[in-house]
Amino acid sequence: MDDEPLARSNLTVLLRHDPEIEIVGECGSGRKALAEIRRRKPDLIFLDVQMPEFDGFDLVEKLGKDLPPAVVFVTAYDQYALKAFEAGALDYLLKPFDDARFGRALSRAKERIAHNIEFPGKTDRFVIKGTGQVTFVNISDVDWIEAADYYACLHVRTKSHLLRRRMCDLERELDETAFCRIHRSSIVNLKRIRGLEVNEAGEYEVVLDSGTRLSLSRRYRKQVQARLGIRSSDPV
Repeated sequence: MDDEPLARSNLTVLLRHDPEIEIVGECGSGRKALAEIRRRKPDLIFLDVQMPEFDGFDLVEKLGKDLPPAVVFVTAYDQYALKAFEAGALDYLLKPFDDARFGRALSRAKERIAHNIEFPGKTDRFVIKGTGQVTFVNISDVDWIEAADYYACLHVRTKSHLLRRRMCDLERELDETAFCRIHRSSIVNLKRIRGLEVNEAGEYEVVLDSGTRLSLSRRYRKQVQARLGIRSSDPV
C-alpha cells in the first residue's frame, strides 16, 4: 500500500518473481487500503508510512484484529523504524533497497505466515524462553501487556517477562472476553481493572487493582466501556 505508483510497480515486479505469491491488490490511499484489506484478508501487506487520508500507523491501528499476520513497512524515512516495530511490523524496508534485502524480508514474511498456519488458535499459557531456561506463564495470571520495542512485556504482579511477539498477534490469540486493547501499546486483563478515571489533562486512564494507571486511547474507549458493562449514557 503506497501512494507512489512507481514504488508500487517496483514491488509488484519483485513479488511476481516468487511463484508462491499471489498479488490480490494495491492501493494508493489509507482509506482504500483499509477497505481492501478487510475485504480480501491478505496474509501479507507491504505498507508505506506516508499516505493520503491517514498514514500507515493509523491504518495498522484501525485494522486491529484484521491486521494480516505479516506487515512490512516500505519507506524512505528511517526515523519511523522503532515505531513500526512497536506497531507490529515484521520488517522495515528502507528505500532504496536491493533485491537481496527485499528477498530477506519476503522470506521472513513467508516464515511468519507458515507459522500462523501451523499453529492457529488460542492458548492458555505463554512460553518464555530465556538463557538456559524456559518459563511458563498462565495467561490468566497476566495483569496487562505492554509493547516494548521488538517485544511484548507481560506484567504479572510484581514480575515482568519479555515475549518476542507482536501486540496484534497477541490480541488475536487472547480471549476477547478476558482481555481488551486499551491503547496502541497496551492490552489489559479485564478482571484487573479497578475503574476508569479522568486525569488532570482531561484524558481517561484505566486504573488496575495494583494501582497501575494506563492511558486509555479515545479509539478504544467505547470498546473498553462495553466490555466493562458501562452504557454510553452512564456517567464515567
